[in-house]
Amino acid sequence: MNDDRTPADSKLTSSKRRWAAEGKFLTGRVSRAEAERLPPGQHLVRNWPVLDLGQQPVISTDSWRLDVRGLVETPLTLNWAAFQAIEQSTKVSDIHCVTTWSRYDNNWKGVSTRNLLDLAMPKPEAAYVMLTSYDGYTTNLPLADFAAEDAILATSWEGLPLTSDHGGPMRLVVPHLYFWKSAKWLRQIELMPADTAGFWERNGYHMYGDPWREQRYSDD
Repeated sequence: MNDDRTPADSKLTSSKRRWAAEGKFLTGRVSRAEAERLPPGQHLVRNWPVLDLGQQPVISTDSWRLDVRGLVETPLTLNWAAFQAIEQSTKVSDIHCVTTWSRYDNNWKGVSTRNLLDLAMPKPEAAYVMLTSYDGYTTNLPLADFAAEDAILATSWEGLPLTSDHGGPMRLVVPHLYFWKSAKWLRQIELMPADTAGFWERNGYHMYGDPWREQRYSDD
């Protein structure tokens, strides 16, 4: 599977393309008070809504693999046992979905992205990351954001193994960006010298996705 594969179309995919074209959910608020926790245009939920591209791959830990490639000194192919052998971390963070819901104080356990990068050793020219999932989904982000202090390759949520509908057995969590950047069912991490659009970024969504700046959609 490569980065050019496009996930199957779905009703949600078509709707979100239309939202991008219409600028749906935009409030026009571009700043926040230091103490403000909820980004503009968001509302709090207590549950965890499930959104995907119409298919939910079921990956056993026996067959699961994670590749780290591109501009790294040490390319990695990790099976589940090797991934679990990396130092485990716990994080607590809020999540903010572009479809306007936010959920506070999520408890995660898994591998810190910084610990994974310590093993792969990015080359000096590495500046961006492309994430590829088992369902063919792709999304991009700067390496600095992938390596944020609270970013985690999560295998557990609220003390239980991450379920398949939420991206299990492992997904990325980058709390300070809209949640479409936190790829479910993560299969490959590629470090690149320049930014390249992923799936939603090619379909009208912002290349960066900062909730506090309400970067829901492309400026183009």
